[in-house]
Amino acid sequence: MKKETILIVDDEKEIVKLLEIYLSNEGYRLLKAYDGAEALRWLESEEVDLIILDVMMPNLDGIAACMKIREERNVPIIMLSAKNTDMDKINGLSIGADDYVGKPFNPLELVARAKSQLRRYHQFNKDTPVSADEHLLTFEDLVIDTAKHEVDVDNRKVKLTPREFAILELLARHQGQVLSMEQIYNKVWNEPFLDGGNTVMVHVRKIREKIEPDPKRPRYVQTVWGVGYKLDGPS
Repeated sequence: MKKETILIVDDEKEIVKLLEIYLSNEGYRLLKAYDGAEALRWLESEEVDLIILDVMMPNLDGIAACMKIREERNVPIIMLSAKNTDMDKINGLSIGADDYVGKPFNPLELVARAKSQLRRYHQFNKDTPVSADEHLLTFEDLVIDTAKHEVDVDNRKVKLTPREFAILELLARHQGQVLSMEQIYNKVWNEPFLDGGNTVMVHVRKIREKIEPDPKRPRYVQTVWGVGYKLDGPS
């Protein structure tokens, strides 16, 4: 069985070594980079299942690297940063990260988050033959292909991150049903809700920016104030 590959990107060699020890003990294949530019070079030649990406680095920082990666790839990204205010986390999630971990961090918690990201990534990208009725979810001009992990809006391909796709699929499978932010967070992140409200809102905003003709007047992902979100439209 092929080992899952994790790319660690951090200019602090001690952190890279620490993560290498913990993640290699879990059986992962590891690649190492010490700035964003080196990380992008790895992605040109290697198939990567997860990226752990520091924010503050020389040459090309984590924010710029994340944005560049998201232009072509949906691979899950966990951002690391000593800047760990709520606004820092929201900014990180807004530019395409799937998770955001502040420094200093507990290596065991980071390993658990990496495993969670990998499970979800492969769950939504597994190549399993299914019938069209099972994997196609259609709402007006929005088509969600859960087998190929693809979204089309008005015959236009839309690239969503694994988290964004998971939220949209969850709403699509509960068409017309209002899901609270807590329900969405528990299902998609598979973690206790705690302060996950801002995280869900950021991801929903990014989904709307990608699929809605007018994000300020959403046609698909509707807000039910004081309750949560729903996806509406004739199937």
